[in-house]
Amino acid sequence: MLHAPSLEEVLRLALDPAPGDRMAAVLAPLVESPEPSLIFTVRSDALSRHPGEVSFPGGLVDEGESLADAARREAFEEIGLDPTLPRLVGALPAVNTYVSAILVVPFVGLLGSSPDLFAAEAEIKEIILVDLARLATIEEPMELPRADGTRWKGWAYPVDDHMIWGATGLMVHSLLEVLRAEAPWTLS
Repeated sequence: MLHAPSLEEVLRLALDPAPGDRMAAVLAPLVESPEPSLIFTVRSDALSRHPGEVSFPGGLVDEGESLADAARREAFEEIGLDPTLPRLVGALPAVNTYVSAILVVPFVGLLGSSPDLFAAEAEIKEIILVDLARLATIEEPMELPRADGTRWKGWAYPVDDHMIWGATGLMVHSLLEVLRAEAPWTLS
């Protein structure tokens, strides 16, 4: 006889696990000219979490700090981006990180042109700029097994010697979906 799954079993498999009590914010710096492009960081190999991975600048929210202020502060600390420069236009859907149980809120911040930036060597190995049209072209679905037997599904973007995926890949895909629907000229 077949076992019909309970509502709890169905929902546990279909939903992301509940986030922990830690909140983080990242900034997706979107440079408008000469070509609409996103600024990413390559995390230092010396970091204990996600070493060498491509991400947006960001981190945990300090007590009493707003999510938007945390995103700006972290971008300043990691890549020297003046907190007054990005024009925050909104937030993409929050992403729950599976491994670290952190709920990450990504903010999109517009920059007229690419500012002078520097990598904070303790945290950031490299800063990369990737144009939106290229990201839209190279986007590919990705699926990986998890230790608990479930599967992670997301999006991957192979860029030169780097792979943008995981939480950052989900954020990039969300932004591209908005642009495909509302501003397709940015992707050509």
